[in-house]
Amino acid sequence: MMHTVAAFDRIGEENAFAVLARANVLAAQGRDIINLGIGQPDFRTPDFIVEAAIKALRDGHHGYTPATGIPQLREAVAADLHKRFSVAVSPDSVMIMPGGKPTMFMTIMMFGEPGVDILYPDPGFPIYRSMIEFTGANPVPVPIREENGFAFSAEETLQLLTPNARLLIVNSPANPTGGVTPKNEVDRLVAGLEQFPDVAVMSDEIYDHMTYDGEKHVCLLSYPSIRDRLVLLNGWSKTYAMTGWRLGYAVWPDKLYDYARKLAVNLHSCVNASAQYAGLAALQGPQDDVYKMVAEFDRRRKVVVDGLNKIPGVSCATPKGAFYAFPNIKKTKWKAKALASSLLEDAGVAIIGGPDFGILGEGYVRLSYANSTENILKALTRMGEFLESRKAA
Repeated sequence: MMHTVAAFDRIGEENAFAVLARANVLAAQGRDIINLGIGQPDFRTPDFIVEAAIKALRDGHHGYTPATGIPQLREAVAADLHKRFSVAVSPDSVMIMPGGKPTMFMTIMMFGEPGVDILYPDPGFPIYRSMIEFTGANPVPVPIREENGFAFSAEETLQLLTPNARLLIVNSPANPTGGVTPKNEVDRLVAGLEQFPDVAVMSDEIYDHMTYDGEKHVCLLSYPSIRDRLVLLNGWSKTYAMTGWRLGYAVWPDKLYDYARKLAVNLHSCVNASAQYAGLAALQGPQDDVYKMVAEFDRRRKVVVDGLNKIPGVSCATPKGAFYAFPNIKKTKWKAKALASSLLEDAGVAIIGGPDFGILGEGYVRLSYANSTENILKALTRMGEFLESRKAA
């Protein structure tokens, strides 16, 4: 029993949800709160997708579905990946998941155990490290540096690989930084991985539609040399404003697929039936809403970066993807989490302190620009006024 408790004591969490809960409490008390904390599009799910789910329910899709997902949705995922990235994907390697996190959970559970290394981006999505520590594996942070445009460095990543390494997690476009790793860097990483044939790769590509300034997303499925050890994570949450639908997918290498299927049977049985029909409509229907949403994020991105760089003591590199800015606040002399907390309580602006994304996150905060331009401008004004009136504690 004590061993179990010790393992659960190692689990972390995603503090963006704690900030959201606190922001909601303050709002319920009548406070005017602007939430730039949660990574959630402020758009509605497109109507034709909602209608597809309603139709599925009316048509009687109320029962269990296959643990791996309905066949036509797996086929649609494979077709979409082929269309966008010219990669051949068998529907038999696609698994429909209840969101993105279960793919992280399953992959890290497969490779994590005491005595092995798992590499993950830092700053990065907090669940990576949380799950690595839960398995007892050694978490090895891969530094994601501002001076490198918040892209990962292939050279630095490869230098961290040891004979104990079992899994490398990569994320581009990235949360929390908005960094996009260019193709030449990905090329170098994949070439270097040939020297480490026992290291699996999990590529989190949930923001693959959201790139700016001419950047092109590089899908790791495009590299044949690692296909037999690559797990791809993706889904509908960000692209189609479907966070609450809990719908994602993974592409598994053949040797891992049945393990993932068994985990799904043990864990969640199957994914919600009507949500899968909504996901099918999303992939096969018009993509106009996706393009409009990304164009709007692009406009807001410019507003956020411009506004942050006008605040004394704050500097913000231009994010190339996702919908996050990760400004440097070191010159304000504030600790990041203290600043985030004070901004929420005293200025009514919810953001996330950089250390919630890793040990290298100190000196930064994350703002999501998945909010209206009006609210973003108001939040930036409040931040500027707060920092002018309050010296670091």
